[in-house]
Amino acid sequence: MPDTPKMLVVGSVAYDSVDTPTGKNHNQLGGSATFFSVASSYFTDVAVVAVVGEDFDPGDGEMLSDRGIDTSGLVQVDGKTFRWSGSYREDLNSAVTLDTQLNVFADFAPELDDAHKDVPFLFLANIDPNLQASVLSQMATRPKMVACDTMNLWIDIARPALVSLIKNVDVLLINEAESLQLTGCDSVALAATDLLEKGLRAVVIKRGEYGAMVFHNNFTFAVPAYPLVTVIDPTGAGDSFAGGFLGYLSSIDDTGDDAIRRASVVGSVMASFAVESYGLEKLRSLSTSDINARFDAFVQLTRFHPLGGGQGLPVRAQFNN
Repeated sequence: MPDTPKMLVVGSVAYDSVDTPTGKNHNQLGGSATFFSVASSYFTDVAVVAVVGEDFDPGDGEMLSDRGIDTSGLVQVDGKTFRWSGSYREDLNSAVTLDTQLNVFADFAPELDDAHKDVPFLFLANIDPNLQASVLSQMATRPKMVACDTMNLWIDIARPALVSLIKNVDVLLINEAESLQLTGCDSVALAATDLLEKGLRAVVIKRGEYGAMVFHNNFTFAVPAYPLVTVIDPTGAGDSFAGGFLGYLSSIDDTGDDAIRRASVVGSVMASFAVESYGLEKLRSLSTSDINARFDAFVQLTRFHPLGGGQGLPVRAQFNN
């Protein structure tokens, strides 16, 4: 029996075509499981469960395998691979979908091998919440951490299934608009509180160029986005964040408060690399020194010394009460 990986991602492998203010790129390897696994592979052993078609480039599969990613769950079937085309304009936080061809992904019904049923870390990437729940039900033992992503489509058409799923996972990764849509709240803080009350340990609110916020049962933590001069392609940034976030936690086998704070910074580090090129071009070619230097830069972005000795801010005396 194959060795059990430390982490499993179930999601999509796709070919994307994007149009951004900096240019166009066609048929680049993408998909939630792809970005997540490449980002997390820098830190931990990760396995992918996904489906591709006859047109899947063997070289792309080799690239994943060469990174140590377990692709035994990457199933190839008759038909074409999932394809997505989108356009980004000045607002790089969201894309306008131009074309979606689900192809073989339309019939995706993930089935786990025995080696994948005991992973300690599980990421349910952006797929139908009924499929996410099906994956979770196949686990032989409850993972140490289960995280999931979702999108506005599932909130619209599968809300009951999504709400039911949330009650059985530890971490939800979601963007600002989706958090408000899902909860009906009019602020992110209220939305996070509502979601935590459903049983989550943490809610990670992805804020695009403004970074991310972690709402945890024990704390709230904000991490900025890295101040890049030019963003080339935001596609996959959220999944790269998730890959860095969970990949780091898996690598240290720790889900405590301090670990989650650091993991959110690691997630932002990986997302910042993902947007610096089209597709996986930059994300797949990093060195240890690249990652550590970017992490140190994030530390400098947020470092300041608190006032010592019980000293407060120098507020004018007339406001003492």
